[in-house]
Amino acid sequence: MGWTRAQRDRRLSLVVNNSRFLILPQARTPNLGSRVLRLTLDRLSADWQARYGHPVMVVETFVDPEQFCGTVYTANGWQELGLTDGWGRCRRDYYVQHDKPKRLFVREVAKNARRSLQAEHLKPALAGVEKKAGARCYHKCQEIRALTEHFQALPEYRGRVESYPVWSLVTLMLLAMLCDAPRGQKDLAKLARRLTQHQRRALGIRPNPHGYFPAPSQSTFSRLLAKLDARQLNQALLDIQTQVRGQPPPDELIAVDGKEPRHGPGDAILSAVTVLSQFYLGSALVDTKTNEIPVARELFGELDLTGRSVALDALQTQDQTARQLVLEQGAHYLLTVKNNQPTLRQNIAQIVPVPPTGFSPSGADPQPGPHPRKE
Repeated sequence: MGWTRAQRDRRLSLVVNNSRFLILPQARTPNLGSRVLRLTLDRLSADWQARYGHPVMVVETFVDPEQFCGTVYTANGWQELGLTDGWGRCRRDYYVQHDKPKRLFVREVAKNARRSLQAEHLKPALAGVEKKAGARCYHKCQEIRALTEHFQALPEYRGRVESYPVWSLVTLMLLAMLCDAPRGQKDLAKLARRLTQHQRRALGIRPNPHGYFPAPSQSTFSRLLAKLDARQLNQALLDIQTQVRGQPPPDELIAVDGKEPRHGPGDAILSAVTVLSQFYLGSALVDTKTNEIPVARELFGELDLTGRSVALDALQTQDQTARQLVLEQGAHYLLTVKNNQPTLRQNIAQIVPVPPTGFSPSGADPQPGPHPRKE
C-alpha cells in the first residue's frame, strides 16, 4: 500500500476483507462467480456508507492455495500480491502461527484508492474515519519506562494506591502529547485502552488479581487533574525539556498568551513560549474568578525576563503591566493597541510616522500607493 504504520492503523477501516465467497458445485450458470462478485463490489461502497458513514476504498481476500486457485478473483480484476506470513488471529490482539500461508488478492473500488490512502491527509469526505479511529502509542516499553522516571517524585494525593500511581497516569498524559492525541479525560481513557498489556506494565500500572493490567477510566483522569500538584508537574516538564532540548535561546521573543478549552467547561491556561523555537517557559491557571491580567503579572515573577522582549495581546496593554516588565523584571515589552484604547491609538498615530513603504510577505518589490499604518 505504501502507507506508514500510523496511517494503516487510522485508515484500516477503509479496507474491507472478503472472508468467504463460495459457489456450490451444483451451480452451473456460466460466469456466475464473476458476475456475483462484480455486482457485490458495485454496491459495496454505497452500502458501507449507509451503514457505517463512510465509503470503502480497497477490498482484500485470502485464498488457501491447498484448496482453491483464486480464478474467480483474477477474472474479476483482482491483483495478487503474494503469500501471507502464515499467522492467524485468535483473539482481538492475539495471533498464532499455523504455517499455512494464504494467497492475498486485492482490488481498488475507488479511483486512485492507493494514492489516497498513502497521502499525508485524507480527503475531507474520509477525514472522519481517522478521527473515529483515534491515536495509538508506538513507543517501546523501554522508552515508556524511561519517561516514568521523570515523574516518580510527584507527590501522591491518595492515601492508598491500588492500580494507578500518579506518576504512571502523568506519563500516559505525556504519551498522549507525544502521539498527538487529544488530551481530554475521555480521550486519555480511550488512548489507555489502546495500549498493550506490555505498555501498561511499563507505565507502572499494577495488575489485578487475575494478572491483567487494567486501563484507567475517564473518572480516574478527572480526579487526577483536580488533585495533581501543578507546580511540581510544571517543574518536571521543564526538566524534561532541558534534558531533551537544552536551554531556550536567550535572544528570542517571549510570547505570553491565554487559551481556553476547545470542548466543554474548564479553566483557561496562560502560557509563555519562545518564538520561533517554541520553548515552553511556564504557565499559570486562569480561573473563572479573575482574568489574564493579574495572572500574567504573577507569571512574570516566576520567569527570568532580564533583557528579554515580551509580547502580549491587547488585553494586557496596561500601564502597570508595562511598568512591571521594565522596572521589576528588566524586560522590554511589545503591547498591542486596538480601537478599545482610542486615546493611546491616536497618540501613537501622531508620534510614530507611517512607514514609507509597505511590507511584502513574498519578498517582492512593494507596490506603490497607500499602506495601512502599523502600530
